[in-house]
Amino acid sequence: MNRIYTTILVMLFSASVFCASAQNKSYIFNHKLIAAVLAQSYGIPAPVILSIAAVESSGGAGPTARVLNNHFGIVGRNSFVNRKGRKSRYKQYSNELASYVDFCRLISRKRFYKKLKGNTDCTAWVKAISHCGYSEQPGQWEQRVFSVLYSFKSQPVFSFASFASN
Repeated sequence: MNRIYTTILVMLFSASVFCASAQNKSYIFNHKLIAAVLAQSYGIPAPVILSIAAVESSGGAGPTARVLNNHFGIVGRNSFVNRKGRKSRYKQYSNELASYVDFCRLISRKRFYKKLKGNTDCTAWVKAISHCGYSEQPGQWEQRVFSVLYSFKSQPVFSFASFASN
């Protein structure tokens, strides 16, 4: 009986990982043009921008992304009040692009930015962002971002040729 439960749990876990992976792939594909343009403007690698956005927005499916257009978990003001009369602590944007631009502006004000601007080493960028206080749980956050980054890094969705084609 325990073997059956174990098998079912493994299957459910595998299915949830596959769904999250598929959702992130779709999210990355749909937002790669925005990231490519901002990468050119700000010198932050597009895969870093996309990986962080995919993690912070749960592949675009998280409530903060859907309701507030906040794809990076940036804290700030908003006018949204939920059914229970509570306000979110996350910043509200008029659209997705505004969220992406604000993230790049935020990163461009960090101490490490001048040193890394134009550097394509995604690992250095993620580590620097993680260590500057961007996340409340830097170790876990860094692992989640690397997981998305490395799971798609070798696939066409992350290649710079694919950024130019869409």
